[in-house]
Amino acid sequence: MKAKRFEDLEVWGKAHQLVLNVYQLTKDFPHEEKFGLASQMRRSAVSVPANIAEGFNKRTLRDKSHFYNIAQSSLEELRYYFILANDLGFMKEPQKCLNSAEEIGRMLSGLIKSIRQT
Repeated sequence: MKAKRFEDLEVWGKAHQLVLNVYQLTKDFPHEEKFGLASQMRRSAVSVPANIAEGFNKRTLRDKSHFYNIAQSSLEELRYYFILANDLGFMKEPQKCLNSAEEIGRMLSGLIKSIRQT
């Protein structure tokens, strides 16, 4: 079944859920991190589904691929923030977040590969 809206993409749904998880996680960060690491994590997390959404209606495959690549880059940035937050003692179970990010990354790679084959 071909997706008619970006919300129909499974990868977008998983990325959106990751954003919700990041917001939940960062609300318990120390107050001094509100405009530091918490803010950076939220921005990079939001960038993933936002760029999937923006790329979805682009007409050319090159444009679609460009936005999906930005989503991948933001996801990698977020993966680093999970590692940092864990090392700073702000996260209890980083592996769950890291596993989710890896799954989304694989899905994005598959999406990019599929549009290049059309």
